[in-house]
Amino acid sequence: MAAFEQALWPLLGILLYATFTQIPLLRVKQGFQDRRFMAALLVGNFIVIPALLGVGVLWLPLPAPVLAGILMVLLMPCTDWFISFTHLGKGDTARAIAATPLLLLVQMVALPAYLWLFLGSEWLHLTLSPALLGASLGLIVLPLLLAWLTEYAAQSHPTVKRAAHALGLMPVPLLACVLLIIAATQVTQVLAMRQLLWQTIVIFLAFLIVAALLGKGLGQLFKLSPASARTLVFSFGTRNSFVMLPIALTLPHGWQAAVVVIVCQSLVELFGMVAFIRWVPGSLLRGP
Repeated sequence: MAAFEQALWPLLGILLYATFTQIPLLRVKQGFQDRRFMAALLVGNFIVIPALLGVGVLWLPLPAPVLAGILMVLLMPCTDWFISFTHLGKGDTARAIAATPLLLLVQMVALPAYLWLFLGSEWLHLTLSPALLGASLGLIVLPLLLAWLTEYAAQSHPTVKRAAHALGLMPVPLLACVLLIIAATQVTQVLAMRQLLWQTIVIFLAFLIVAALLGKGLGQLFKLSPASARTLVFSFGTRNSFVMLPIALTLPHGWQAAVVVIVCQSLVELFGMVAFIRWVPGSLLRGP
């Protein structure tokens, strides 16, 4: 088990670096070209969804670590396979790509504030721990900086551009390795909370349905095209478990349930997106 745990951190670092290299970090300004779409995207992800979670989840009689895991993963929108699912679900891939850098930057600022708001001062003490701060710098800030440098270098060096493209093939197998390691190291925790896991699965399934309806509703409210509205649905339905995992893994003893909850959500989301690919363009939002 110790060998697995030692291998986990380098794998997470490589996973996040490979993931961040696929985000067009140098194109933040392009995200503002379609202001109606970006307004709908930001309102849905950072105002409506947090409000719905506050109303619909906080009153549930769940242990604090489980609640923390649910909030950590559901509060933050995905910035990686959201693009792939948008493409497969006949959304507007160009707008999805343009929006991802802004989504990443906003959530890095918003997450600590939301968790402090929902979980109170106890969470504030946890976020100031050396382990969590070290993980944030080493596994989020450093890979993000290296990805930005890689993208910058790729503009003038074809070899770097080809390498960055090859890195796009790595996140899925790396994530599979990470999930296997976590399953091996957290098996006792999984067995101990098997009853709670069923409750979290129901919550995550309900979230997917609400996210789809929210995307359709905001698409109509902001008068977006069907393709843009589908992009909203896939953004609201996919969450940023890649970035949340290293944060959850540094939480102190007694909070390990948050890791299991985040892994559970990523699996539910994966199967949910497979269903979305057919349902969203086929029934929910028909059109060109």
